[in-house]
Amino acid sequence: MNLQSATWTDAERAETDLALLPVGSTEQHGPHAPLGTDALTARTVAETGAGEYDGEVIVAPPVNVGIAEEHRHFAGTLWVSEDTFRDYVRETVASLAHHGWDRVVVVNGHGGNVGPLREVCARISRHDDAYAVPFTWFDAVDADDMGHGGPLETSLLRHSHPELVREDRLDEAADGAADGWGEWVSGVNLAYDAAEFSENGTVGDPREGGADRGARLLDEASAALVELLDRVATRER
Repeated sequence: MNLQSATWTDAERAETDLALLPVGSTEQHGPHAPLGTDALTARTVAETGAGEYDGEVIVAPPVNVGIAEEHRHFAGTLWVSEDTFRDYVRETVASLAHHGWDRVVVVNGHGGNVGPLREVCARISRHDDAYAVPFTWFDAVDADDMGHGGPLETSLLRHSHPELVREDRLDEAADGAADGWGEWVSGVNLAYDAAEFSENGTVGDPREGGADRGARLLDEASAALVELLDRVATRER
């Protein structure tokens, strides 16, 4: 059940303690992909996984703004502090738990959220009346070319939201893209901001990402999410 389209009476009839909370970001993804890429992909994976799950699960509205100050040089990027982000996620999970949906998988689509989500989900599970775990969709698929606005994200967008990909800007995105994330010396990334190493914010060649691959990525990510839901549903707390 998707809470955004359900009525409160629909929600009241739900017979499950499982919920999915998509979280993403509003940040630059090069000249070709929308600012909402991370929230869109997280929501797509969450809704697809919920549809494939053999049981009822609540899908909460997405958290659209995350930890993205590293992209602040590019217009349209929004960000909040880690403390604000953790508090928002924690209080949203508390709201879900209030209605009995107290086993929550946080479906994440943004790399900058990974560390804080692991921390806040641990805090929720240790101290609140809920159990929460983070699931980052691109960590659950077999791929080594994540990049940023690169082939992985562009593939999923071309499959799920093709109308939002600016196909006429793919060459521009590739021409100004970086090969990797940051400047690494002795295992240390010396760069803190995307503008330090990428002319237009892109990392990787988005032209290598096609809709067919996007469909396969979505299948793989949603299957992994279903497997996780099965375990969360039966795990002793």
